[in-house]
Amino acid sequence: MPHRTAAARALPLVLVLTLVWGTNWALFPLAVREVSVWTFRAVSLTGAGLLLLSFARARGMAIAIPRAYWLPVTAAAVIYLVVWNLASTYAAILIPSGQAAILGFTMPMWTVLIAWLAFGERPTPRMWLAVALAATGVGLLLVPARAAYAGAPAGFLLGLVAGLGWAAGTVVLKRAAVPVPALVLTGWQLLVAAVPLWIGALALGWGHWFVPSWQSILVITYIAIVPMAIGNAAWFAIVGLLPASVAGLSSVMVPIVAMITGAIVHAEPLGPYQLGAMACSGSALALALTRRTEAKRAPEGAPRSVTSADS
Repeated sequence: MPHRTAAARALPLVLVLTLVWGTNWALFPLAVREVSVWTFRAVSLTGAGLLLLSFARARGMAIAIPRAYWLPVTAAAVIYLVVWNLASTYAAILIPSGQAAILGFTMPMWTVLIAWLAFGERPTPRMWLAVALAATGVGLLLVPARAAYAGAPAGFLLGLVAGLGWAAGTVVLKRAAVPVPALVLTGWQLLVAAVPLWIGALALGWGHWFVPSWQSILVITYIAIVPMAIGNAAWFAIVGLLPASVAGLSSVMVPIVAMITGAIVHAEPLGPYQLGAMACSGSALALALTRRTEAKRAPEGAPRSVTSADS
């Protein structure tokens, strides 16, 4: 059957996505040992954006974006990629990387709330339950690390800001409905977001030029090529193979892998509170991303919800 064939083809991609995005978080503190967060993100976004556009070009895709859509593309890139990449990296430095990942992947919950407040798309009872589970997961993270968060409250807040920026940028893009392949759109967004990051790196960096150690170069290169470029390529391939609501579920395991990786690499805490937070977050994401199976099919030609999974 075609659907089963597509699912079988997507399974290896889901595994790749989970591993490369989940293990990425534990590398953030290693990537900024010798360079600033701004420099690290500027380099990785530039490299990943060029790789994605080169890959799209090699596949015969047109890589131009219509002029009328550059404003929303730029706005989404700044709101999502600049905010996400800075906030998530600083969060992973200030608090355990796995806990930062859990906070960042509250993104679907923020998307539901933004769509409701900004566009009047009232959440269903199922969505309210998902939001409540996400909030419970965040609360569980507070309990065992009260002292750590008291010493670094910015890390906790930045983790939430990362998810909020990701959600807001996603809503902007869905409303714009940019008529280009997702791979091309992502490549250009990465390059657009790299511009303010390069400006910040020059203005706020550590003020001297040097060649980092081979270890730092290796980590940053890996992040640019594998999680940023290959991870995004795998994600868009999954979206092309599976129904969007099913494809969205492929990211549910990412913060769980991030917490396990943080425990292995950095000896970060992984006890009952963290496991409970992972369970709540996974349940909340599953509820949010599978909500369309309960919804009535919209009439053909009806406007699509900005919180719809099929982007």
